[in-house]
Amino acid sequence: MANPIALPLYDKIPRKNTLQRLFDILIFFLLLSLLIYRFLFLKKHGLTWLLAFLCESWFTFTWALVISTKWNPVDYKTYPDRLLQRVPELPSVDMFVTTADPVLEPPIITVNTVLSLLAIDYPAHKLACYVSDDGCSPITYYSLVEASKFAKIWVPFCKKYNIHVRAPFRYFSSNPQTFGGSSSDFQQEWKRMKDEYERLSHKIEDAVQKSVPSDFTGDFAEFSNIECKNHPAIIKVICENKTSLLDGLPHLVYISREKRPKHPHHYKAGAMNVLVFCSVYLVLCFWPFLKGLFGKEDMGFHHLQYASQLL
Repeated sequence: MANPIALPLYDKIPRKNTLQRLFDILIFFLLLSLLIYRFLFLKKHGLTWLLAFLCESWFTFTWALVISTKWNPVDYKTYPDRLLQRVPELPSVDMFVTTADPVLEPPIITVNTVLSLLAIDYPAHKLACYVSDDGCSPITYYSLVEASKFAKIWVPFCKKYNIHVRAPFRYFSSNPQTFGGSSSDFQQEWKRMKDEYERLSHKIEDAVQKSVPSDFTGDFAEFSNIECKNHPAIIKVICENKTSLLDGLPHLVYISREKRPKHPHHYKAGAMNVLVFCSVYLVLCFWPFLKGLFGKEDMGFHHLQYASQLL
């Protein structure tokens, strides 16, 4: 049996285009015939034919360049499943999620986006999820902390049963047989996951209605006396895969960039700039190099099973 590491990640399949080549050859000879005809009678017709000859020569040259790029068309057949067999060679991937207002963008939606990203099929120690909170909301931070606790059981569940829909609110809106199976073990774990997710949802809803259950001490001390448009930067590593476990949880980082009334913040563009800066800084200090980035809250990564397909 062939070594899976030696297997190619893609195959190049030539595409037949005999008829198109015949047409291209015919057009090429017609253009050459026109140029030869222009050249032979150039002295007889003077400047007009000279200009026509130059223009047609340039057209023939550019046309030949374009045709040369299409002369040997190929199709690529990719094998994303083989990519995951080359873990040491895989690049690190940073995923960015943005949110700005916990009222207009409910924290439970942000949490579902983050959970779906944390559960994608990719080595956990090569993944990092950065959440930008432009509203500097303690509710958003609290929701992410609670979501990271739920992720410790949600991520293994998704990978164990090869769940395709990995955003909990979408997954639990259907029957368990739809996405997983009918075995008794699966049914029990499915019910347990649903109960845990409902507890998480209730915690977040209570936090939204009654404010965060904290007196702004400990992890929430930075949020005391915070103004939405006037506050220092807050960066918190909620979850860090220190042991580089393949089946652990990816890094999860909360970022609320500094805002001042007299300085323009450039909305989401400014948030993305800060995410890139923090991502590169943290990569240089702790983690492998930055290779790719994707994701934001409104992209709906609910069926994102293979990160390798994005690569």
